[in-house]
Amino acid sequence: MAGSDGPAEVTDNPAASRFEVSIGGRRVGLAAYRQSGATVTLTHTEIDDGHEGQGLASSLVKGALDLLRERGAAVVPECSFVRSYIQRHHEYLTLVKAADRQRFSLPGPSDSGSPNG
Repeated sequence: MAGSDGPAEVTDNPAASRFEVSIGGRRVGLAAYRQSGATVTLTHTEIDDGHEGQGLASSLVKGALDLLRERGAAVVPECSFVRSYIQRHHEYLTLVKAADRQRFSLPGPSDSGSPNG
């Protein structure tokens, strides 16, 4: 999704334990996480005032989940926005281990051959 100053860019800031979404080089939102080995718990998502309603939270979560998938990480969606995003985008269900899908009332993935299942 593009903001008024250009396309949104999602990056990982491991020193701050968060993914960040930026527009025109300025951070406008974040998704905080805790990492334990190959498991990443997404705890909170926020978008700065004045940037809500532009689809940036969805762009942020999509970018974060795509990066985590590339790394082979398992995701624990403690953040309610992340959880609802995964509920709407089943292609990310395989990132959530079966026990966590059950705990967070997420459906099982259509791909039953998941390495995280």
